[in-house]
Amino acid sequence: MRPTRYILLGLSLFGFWLVLSGHYTPLILTLGVLSCTLVCVMAWRMDRVDRYAFRLGLTLRLPGYLLWLTREIFKANVNVARIILDPRLPISPIMVPFRARMKSDLWRMTYANSITLTPGTITTGTDGRIFRIHALTWHDVDGREEDEMEERVLALDRQS
Repeated sequence: MRPTRYILLGLSLFGFWLVLSGHYTPLILTLGVLSCTLVCVMAWRMDRVDRYAFRLGLTLRLPGYLLWLTREIFKANVNVARIILDPRLPISPIMVPFRARMKSDLWRMTYANSITLTPGTITTGTDGRIFRIHALTWHDVDGREEDEMEERVLALDRQS
């Protein structure tokens, strides 16, 4: 048992709670401390603190990835809007398998969720390293975006 992990968990939960709450009265702050403490005690009792949490390399590279992902989400939104607003509605739904190179569950999950966050595509399931991706059009899964996204997630993996 490493108490520093639970302390960091509690502090990060409380910080996140403060940002979301926006109320700083003594009662609300006390309830926030109690709820975060309860979650930490439950995590300690279950012996479940994420072994991937609080890695310095990840925290230094993650903002760049999130900015890139936000830009890709915006571009995909524009593309989906064009498809929807086109009078011919040029959709050609397709389901394709895609083999990921990530070895750990954390990075496969990050990759699958990144695909799903991008409008027009969704990861419908995984089987080990094989992802099933549904897309509105063939151009959404032609491999270019997936390869770039995979490289960026692999770069996060190497830095953590």
